[in-house]
Amino acid sequence: MTPGGRAQAAIELLDAIIIAARDQGPAADTLIARYFAERRYAGSKDRRAVRDLVYAAIRRAGERPESGRAALIGVADDDPALAASFTGEGHAPAPIAADEARAAAAVAPGWLIQQLRASGLGDEELAALGERAPLDVRVNRLKADRASVMASIPDAVALPHAADGLRLPAGTTVEQLDAFRAGRIEVQDEGSQIVAMAAAAKPGMAVVDLCAGAGGKTLALGAAMAGKGHLLACDVDRARLARLAPRAERAGLAIVETRLMNPGREADALADWQSRADVVLVDAPCSGTGTWRRNPEARWRLSPDRIARLADTQRRLLTLAAGLVKPGGALIHIVCSLLDAEGAGQIARFLDEHPGWRAEPLALPAGRPHERGVRLTPAHDGTDGFFVARLVRPC
Repeated sequence: MTPGGRAQAAIELLDAIIIAARDQGPAADTLIARYFAERRYAGSKDRRAVRDLVYAAIRRAGERPESGRAALIGVADDDPALAASFTGEGHAPAPIAADEARAAAAVAPGWLIQQLRASGLGDEELAALGERAPLDVRVNRLKADRASVMASIPDAVALPHAADGLRLPAGTTVEQLDAFRAGRIEVQDEGSQIVAMAAAAKPGMAVVDLCAGAGGKTLALGAAMAGKGHLLACDVDRARLARLAPRAERAGLAIVETRLMNPGREADALADWQSRADVVLVDAPCSGTGTWRRNPEARWRLSPDRIARLADTQRRLLTLAAGLVKPGGALIHIVCSLLDAEGAGQIARFLDEHPGWRAEPLALPAGRPHERGVRLTPAHDGTDGFFVARLVRPC
């Protein structure tokens, strides 16, 4: 592909990503994979170059652009070589007009920046949300230790805070590593590993992962439990939950029971777990404002109404989870969001609505106290952004 052909391909992909963000369609990575699956002629260098252009445009534009061309012209304004590829010749995009629409550079939509600032984030914290995320894995202590895995993976380095964590070079194809195939490692951001520690899961416990998804934190909980006890993984998404069983088998974790729930009728599916769990972990659906380093187009999917709906869902899930916790047990609220409406505000409301419950201080290896929980951020901790709180039911 010529430089102009790469630019045009990036514009076409950006158009599709913008539409998907508006309509809550597929993620950018999915659309990029589909695009090149239909264009086998594009070599690896072309695919990488186009992908880099696409993500440069996504990271630069805080508001959802009006078009892929406007998004890429914004990048071209700061990149003379890219601007020069807009020639209109062959497959190249038409030349850039001086008065043509350009996507404005910003961290996020203005209304969302206001909410993040109101939640205590300053300029440095906001800027870090647009950086690229590293590639972290968690060593599965049921099958290995960190030193032995490090020795088997060139250039792997120990993470500074997560005792079972490693950072791999960018671009590493984890699925092709022997350590992954053998179930010795799982891809998991260091922040996700740290907040899972708030559960303080131990062998022999009865633990519920209420919003398990594909099971990343379920597997971390199971390893902390040394594969002993009862671990219930629940979700309303059949496709995501179906991915957990083979992951658990690869990890050598036999204590996991999966349970698919009907949305809005979750309590019916959990009647046998009322007041039974030592720990219930709620990794709740959220805005994902802490994960923009990995999913920068997620900013374009949000609206005040969507955040309000997510907050309502979180409140309902916390109430549901509270009924599963036995007296003296703990409820762990986790969101990969930096908005107080989804984190600290949820905890304050829960405690107001549940007399006798208390927020227990957390001593995690990273993060800072934030209201009645702990917050991790890319700028301060080098992790994805999270809020986590531990709530204890009265005896």
